Amino acid sequence: MDNLRNIGIFAHVDAGKTTLSEQLLMLSGAIRELGSVDRGTAHTDTLDVERRRGISVKASCVSFTWKDTRINLIDTPGHTDFSAEIEQSMWALDGAILVVCAVEGVQPQTELLYEAFSRNGIPVILFLNKMDRPGSDPKRVFAQVRRRLSPHAAFFACPQESSEALLETVADLDDQVMERYLSGDFPQEGEIRERFCALAREGKAVPVLAGSALTGSGVEAVLDTALTCLPQPGHGAKLSGVAFAVTEDRLLGRGVWVRLFGGEMSARQGIELPGRLDPVTGQRAVVTRKITQIRDATLHDAGSLKAGEIGVVYGLGRLKVGHVFGEEALLPRSVKPGGYRVPLLSVKAVCDDKEDMEKLRQAAMELSEENPLLEATWSKTLGELQFHVMGTIQQEVLAEELLSRYELHVRFLAPTPMYRETIAKETVGFCAYTMPKPCWAILKFEMKPGKRGSGIVYHSEVPVRQILEGYQHQVEQAMPLALKQGRLGWPVTDVEITLVDGNHHQFHTHPLDFIVATPWAIQDGLQRGGSVLLEPILRIRFLLPPECVGRVMSDVAGMRGQVTDTEADAERVILTARVPLSESMTYATTLSAITGGRGGMSVELDGYDPCPLEKGLTAPRRGVDPLDTSRYILAARSALEGGIFDLDA
Repeated sequence: MDNLRNIGIFAHVDAGKTTLSEQLLMLSGAIRELGSVDRGTAHTDTLDVERRRGISVKASCVSFTWKDTRINLIDTPGHTDFSAEIEQSMWALDGAILVVCAVEGVQPQTELLYEAFSRNGIPVILFLNKMDRPGSDPKRVFAQVRRRLSPHAAFFACPQESSEALLETVADLDDQVMERYLSGDFPQEGEIRERFCALAREGKAVPVLAGSALTGSGVEAVLDTALTCLPQPGHGAKLSGVAFAVTEDRLLGRGVWVRLFGGEMSARQGIELPGRLDPVTGQRAVVTRKITQIRDATLHDAGSLKAGEIGVVYGLGRLKVGHVFGEEALLPRSVKPGGYRVPLLSVKAVCDDKEDMEKLRQAAMELSEENPLLEATWSKTLGELQFHVMGTIQQEVLAEELLSRYELHVRFLAPTPMYRETIAKETVGFCAYTMPKPCWAILKFEMKPGKRGSGIVYHSEVPVRQILEGYQHQVEQAMPLALKQGRLGWPVTDVEITLVDGNHHQFHTHPLDFIVATPWAIQDGLQRGGSVLLEPILRIRFLLPPECVGRVMSDVAGMRGQVTDTEADAERVILTARVPLSESMTYATTLSAITGGRGGMSVELDGYDPCPLEKGLTAPRRGVDPLDTSRYILAARSALEGGIFDLDA
């Protein structure tokens, strides 16, 4: 579709992303008056909490026309606590605008965003913002861009533009142009620019623009470059799309924002959706829901949604964000939540009025459908609810949302790191579930430590004459439940598990017996093999004034961390370190005090390392311990959903 672009706008916090969005809307004629982040009037910040705090919390989609081309623009949060919104927006895009402050330069978070674009095949335009500010230095920042983001970045449609630089970039990427360049046959400027734009649409070259979102300087060039250097959407014939956000309408109820990559969806069309999971067969039922209404990206009634378009679909019930419509293989990128950044903190939610806990549980389920990374977990045995969060800002916003949206006064206890655990040595796990009749499921697993970061590797060596194929499928289906909590109470990882022996009984085996037996045998093996606590290790990139480097290096050592790399220019130093999460949870505040607000840091998970028990934490068990066999069997037989499955909200 030549007359459509689906673009996201991203930035490190406070780089001016939302201000640029306002200017794009103003210049295109979509709004008559510029909104302000500081005044809480930005058109892309629609939630009360966003207007009150002056930050973007949810991604929002706005639509406008520029030079006969419809542009669907998704404005995303800048704060890393709302990384789930950033990631979900990436699922829907064909291209991105990345805003970089011309004063502060390339921030560590900017690098993480660019890495995500490259990994997901999303072409990018860079906009060097705040050129009107004292201290702006586009040449210095451009050098950072080429060094830290892409060597194939070039100024485009800027006063700093150089035709020779464009030619060199194109020649470096195009062998035919390189041959002409070396032979002295220099292509014309128009040909160079056309080829550069084509390479940019492929994600190989990166156009760099400069200006000021505050004054509007350079904003028109951003729109023009978006049309020429970012790709138009494709339009496959087979249905393929993703639900990337949720919205609520007072009359129509719950709607899901959908990006359609192929096929078509129309009002009154029946859509097949996943239903309840059958614990016996391991298969999920299919239900058909009828679309009641479709709105386009301008939120006007559309009647249908075609390949390449973004819109809101109503009538699909409580559909989770990340649901894929049609053929997932036809999507341009993975939509598995957590590919960009995963929560590393768990926090308990408490209502002062205990009668509100059930209402809180229902609200938590709804919020987890909108953001699967929240992973709200309700334990009946402990009577508590936990959320997974990115940081304290998200936690505070979550409390405000529960109050304004659900009228729930919720307190959060101090967050704790989410540890993992593995086994210490090679071992065997065994279960003979043969009493009291009728039941029969015998399992024997060989278990050994895996390589760090390998996760769980499972396979079976047992022939189907010993354990029927359907029962073996149940074992595989029950494995995530069995490993949800180890002997220290944390999720188990980095273990190779092989089913080596076992059998069913022709008459006594009940359809659920192998689902009951699998956690029992696995926990037996974990107890025999011993437990190793694994703590999350962060890769932290510090952006520092040179005079603060020594202090921060000392602090890293004091936090049981290790400096792995340093990079310096004339004004600042980037120091990279590996630091345990538990030691660095409040260090951002310390860093701000040390550097007088001139320093910054970005974090990402760098893996899990063994941790002495006295330096870490164990977690209370939710549900009945499978090794407490009498209570476990009673729980399994009386109510599977309330006993051994007591792990989810």
